[in-house]
Amino acid sequence: MSANWRDIEIYDTTLRDGAQGEGISFSLHDKLQIALRLDEMGIDFIEGGYPLSNEKDAEFFQKAKGLSLRHAKLCAFGMTRRKNVVVDQDIGIVALRDSGAPVCTIVGKTWDFHVTDVLRATLDEHVAMIRDSVGYLAGQGREVIYDAEHFFDGWRANPEFARRAIRAAAEAGARIIVLCDTNGGSLPEQARELTTAARDAVAEFRVDVGIHCHNDGDLAVANTLAAIDAGAVHVQGTVNGIGERCGNADLISILANLGLKKPAYRVLGGRPLNHLTELSRYVYETANMHWRSSQPFVGQSAFAHKGGMHAHAIALASRTYEHVDPQLVGNERRILVSELSGRSNVLALSGKHQLHGDPKLMETVLAQVVALENEGYQFEAAEASFVLLVQRCASHFRPHFETAKYHVEVGFETGQGLVTEATVKVRIGDCDRHEVAEGDGPVNALDAALRKALTPCYPRLTSMRLTDYRVRVVNSEAGTAARIRVLIESADDTEVWGTVGVSENIIEASWIALLDAIEYKLYKDDERQCEPERASTERASEPAASPVREA
Repeated sequence: MSANWRDIEIYDTTLRDGAQGEGISFSLHDKLQIALRLDEMGIDFIEGGYPLSNEKDAEFFQKAKGLSLRHAKLCAFGMTRRKNVVVDQDIGIVALRDSGAPVCTIVGKTWDFHVTDVLRATLDEHVAMIRDSVGYLAGQGREVIYDAEHFFDGWRANPEFARRAIRAAAEAGARIIVLCDTNGGSLPEQARELTTAARDAVAEFRVDVGIHCHNDGDLAVANTLAAIDAGAVHVQGTVNGIGERCGNADLISILANLGLKKPAYRVLGGRPLNHLTELSRYVYETANMHWRSSQPFVGQSAFAHKGGMHAHAIALASRTYEHVDPQLVGNERRILVSELSGRSNVLALSGKHQLHGDPKLMETVLAQVVALENEGYQFEAAEASFVLLVQRCASHFRPHFETAKYHVEVGFETGQGLVTEATVKVRIGDCDRHEVAEGDGPVNALDAALRKALTPCYPRLTSMRLTDYRVRVVNSEAGTAARIRVLIESADDTEVWGTVGVSENIIEASWIALLDAIEYKLYKDDERQCEPERASTERASEPAASPVREA
């Protein structure tokens, strides 16, 4: 019996096309961590970048070999061979081949204007460039995805050449032909019509088509859905729609619409979508961007209701003003007049901390989160700080040390330039530790001095390292007196965790986040050491099985 749905492949290009957005820059570590999150979601393809364009992208593919992805396939992006160059001697093609990525995405021109006036090539030569590039990589055992750049503009300008171009890729061995609305100016009816035309053009090669839309007309999601209804089986886009100019099709909205509203299709292998909000906010925080409050499905305002008729109607029947259940995408309803902002954060993280089983603790934690959010805290990318918050609210938290004082100096030394020195004094039990250290900036110096003071008593801190440090102004209208949010990401041999601190003073905000990072490391190591002891105690307390039952 055949399935009553059609599977739609999801291809994420946040790390390449998304990174081309103004003001967006991912570190190598950022890219690796986002790739892991995408794989956990069930994304089918993750485009890591163009290995020839820069050292970071080239290194990404080398490091990514150790990621142990459970579902997604990594894709290396590149272009067709250059004109008048033998394909196996083209440096771009060679870089794709040597990246080790199992999938290579080749982009080629579909608009005759670009071929003749930008590449300065003949139409026949460009068709050969497409055929050679796809054929060579397919012959090297790579799965090849062909991106037909400017497909919609090209087909409208010269349908005969556009047809030749995509047929050349299909005939040469591309597994799928992706139709790109590169200028982002098409309308849904055009996306539907030309997707049908492209399917017919490559049908004899038994090759499917996909869709890649930009958002210059604010129609990228609509055009994507129209193309799928016309037969596309593969979708390309970015988390939160980030990307060049006005961005790409937003995979968050596409996944939610396909997964919740179109039963004829299935995405992510049928996995639930209740981590969409978490993924969206994780990418925003990693990119050091403010969330888009009005973003459909996952924005803070997506299910917010402000008193009066709306709030009353929602209390009676949520579907009166909510088109889907917010929990299906990991979001939460907010009744603004009741000051319940922050509940979404708590509920998103509460499951693993068993808060639902303790209503009183749940309310205490919620009250703390609401108060801290009003000060500028956010916990989506700082779950370690949230864990410590829960422990404090439950009166289970026992600090491993107490801060007596800390001090940071930045000065100039002849021959050395700027020198930063931090002094830290802490109390561990009845012992005072007073240490001084230099560093590359105030946070690094504080971290070095604090570790110097704590490591003799807690040697396991030697395995901990800071992997990222991000600063954001919370209330920019306050100018130089604005409140600052600092997010610190730390790692050891087994885990990566985030902590947060907020203050008008950037040093204090950093110190708060740094203390949480170290306390969490010590806390989780304590918990891990206690697990065998608990298991042993539980086994010892179990009644012995009767001989009759054993028999």
